[in-house]
Amino acid sequence: MSELDSILYRDGDTALTGRIARPAGTPRAAILIFPTIANINAPVERRAQMLAAMGFVAFVADLYGFVPDSFEAAQAPAATLRKTASGYRARLRAALGCLSSLPGTQGLPIAAIGYCLGGQAALELARDGADIAAAVSFHGILSTAQAAEPGAVKARLLVCHGDADPLVPREQVVSFWEEMDHAGANWHFHSYSGVRHGFTDPGSDARGLAAIAYNACADRQSWAAMTGLFAELFGDTAGPST
Repeated sequence: MSELDSILYRDGDTALTGRIARPAGTPRAAILIFPTIANINAPVERRAQMLAAMGFVAFVADLYGFVPDSFEAAQAPAATLRKTASGYRARLRAALGCLSSLPGTQGLPIAAIGYCLGGQAALELARDGADIAAAVSFHGILSTAQAAEPGAVKARLLVCHGDADPLVPREQVVSFWEEMDHAGANWHFHSYSGVRHGFTDPGSDARGLAAIAYNACADRQSWAAMTGLFAELFGDTAGPST
């Protein structure tokens, strides 16, 4: 699999450092990856390498400009990031602009994916009307400070959700469905019974938090759903299963 290189970019006065993995051959498309509240870490870098092995340029966005020391330390920068919808979306747009301007990615179709906070970020980018082919959320937060306007969402949406996720209760799920219907979005929603937050990360069980748990079946099924969507959009190819 491709090693990841650092890419420097900016959002206004904030210096950011993304991480990029490139495929061995001609890329099928470019995938923008938004990480969890912990920002760039080994699990999300592994996903970038998996996508590169499938023929994609994979770029991991930097949410804060630094990596918090702990889950608790990540709460404050995450709150700052999401303080306003416009500021949040500007940070996401900066990552998209960086990816789309890199040598070898100009002109490629782009999809955005994300995990937890990053899942919300991928959906926020779609809500903002970004010219992306798809937005995929894995155990992402579904709420928003600025609902999508009718006709705004250009991307196809795939949401992979744990039905026992206490951070995203069913009221939030139904509100999301209604928002997307009102916006006229093209959306698929996969819900896994008994599955909690963080289900794609094998390290979830070691964190000692009741809200999160790894689930190997939901991990496999959600990744397969994403690769199926990408096969429709960008052509089929074999790649790592999870």
